[in-house]
Amino acid sequence: MTTADLKSAIDSIAAVDRDVSNAIIAIGYPELRSRLAGFETFVSTVVSQQLSTKAAATIFSRLKAAIPELSPAGLLSTPFKDLRNAGLSGRKIEYLQGLAEATISGEFDPIALASMSDDEAIESIIQLRGFGKWTAKIYLMFSLRRDDIFPEDDLALLIALQHLKGLDARPTPMQAVDLTLHWSPNRSAGSLFLWKYYRYKLRPESFGI
Repeated sequence: MTTADLKSAIDSIAAVDRDVSNAIIAIGYPELRSRLAGFETFVSTVVSQQLSTKAAATIFSRLKAAIPELSPAGLLSTPFKDLRNAGLSGRKIEYLQGLAEATISGEFDPIALASMSDDEAIESIIQLRGFGKWTAKIYLMFSLRRDDIFPEDDLALLIALQHLKGLDARPTPMQAVDLTLHWSPNRSAGSLFLWKYYRYKLRPESFGI
């Protein structure tokens, strides 16, 4: 997806959703976001769980320094104490070792995800310990660049949707899915728009208003 593709997808949503159309006037279009596909991104995802962006970046940098080659075999050959010294919790080390073991055994194949349907790829990812549906959908959006993904468990998206639609209460994940069904097949772009709208509602100074 290019910047032009993203703008076109948002325009398609705006054509069927007046609330989005009106909001574009205030906040503009979202920016493209992407991450490389593969094992390293899954490692980064585990590292980032329940951490600030800055803290996660620091720990990930230490982890890469501790592992000569950030690969399944490289991770498994790294002593537990070195992983702990990099800043990983015992639980996260378990998740990463499980990811590495599943990849080496062929039980999980990050490369094969690209040829799977959305549902198949999500199901493959959530079989890994420590990887839930939200993580799987984020990977599909940003690493596999799938067009029609909506991570309905994302709190920021739910809050943004509440404000965008003028709802009295935050929608449940299933209600959010229903509220955005008509955005298909561009729900990934719609999710990016909602994240930008969330920042707009909580930090309006960053938009100069």
